[in-house]
Amino acid sequence: MARGAVKAKQAQSLKSAKGRKAQPRGRKRHASGGNPNQHLFFSRMRRRAKPAYLILAVLFAVTFAFLGVGSGANSGLDQLFSGLNIFGSGGNSVSKALKEVQKHPTDPKGFRDLATAYEAKGDTGNAVSTLQQYTSLKPKDVKVWSELAGLQMTQAQDYVTQYQTAYSNQQLAAPSQAFRPTGTLGTALGTDPIESAAASVASSSTTDLSQRASTAYTGAIASYEALVKLQPSNANAQFQLAQAAQTSGDTTTAVAAYKAYLKLNPSSSTAAQIRQLIKQLAPAPATPAKKKK
Repeated sequence: MARGAVKAKQAQSLKSAKGRKAQPRGRKRHASGGNPNQHLFFSRMRRRAKPAYLILAVLFAVTFAFLGVGSGANSGLDQLFSGLNIFGSGGNSVSKALKEVQKHPTDPKGFRDLATAYEAKGDTGNAVSTLQQYTSLKPKDVKVWSELAGLQMTQAQDYVTQYQTAYSNQQLAAPSQAFRPTGTLGTALGTDPIESAAASVASSSTTDLSQRASTAYTGAIASYEALVKLQPSNANAQFQLAQAAQTSGDTTTAVAAYKAYLKLNPSSSTAAQIRQLIKQLAPAPATPAKKKK
């Protein structure tokens, strides 16, 4: 009887065990299907991030008000960067260099810095005059002579362009002049006073620009001559001198410089063209006529 009761109890226990679902091994899963530790991690992170969010919000509000964003005021990002002097300023550099030159008028470095500031500002005229002052204090600086000559050539070419525009304006200032008759009839008709005044102003402008271009070319030639004097074996400097002289109409200097270039660089790929150019610039003198007996 007792043995039967034990067997019945064992059978019931085995049946109950089969009815229960097998539990998977490993970490205990959360009711929602995720990892409870993971949810706890993100919860802690959100709690810790709240103070940081608050600080960022305050900083944004202060910056918004300080920069005047959206207010239409001029105290924006440009003034902030300008005040910090992150990007620098050509005007400030010029004024600073000017003060240095006034403080040390015999120090070439001040003029070098001032010329650089003018160049950065695009003020070629003042850069040229400043470099001329520099070369008077430091006359053997080869690099500066080359730089000065290049600036003078640029200046001369700018004046030539302005001259061409002014000359066109001069022609347009008195358009009827081209159709006026000459001789007695033209004298009798006279000229239009308005056109005459406009043409006079335009003529004065073209004359001034022509003189400025000529002065700039002369200065460039002088600077290149100083350069080749310091470096007589510099073939490139001789070639630049020749071109500057040719452009300005100084054929004598141009021919001499071209010949010096060929002597220094006889195997140049343009040697044949340069020799032909020399013949054109300096044609052979005419043979004197024989006297008749």
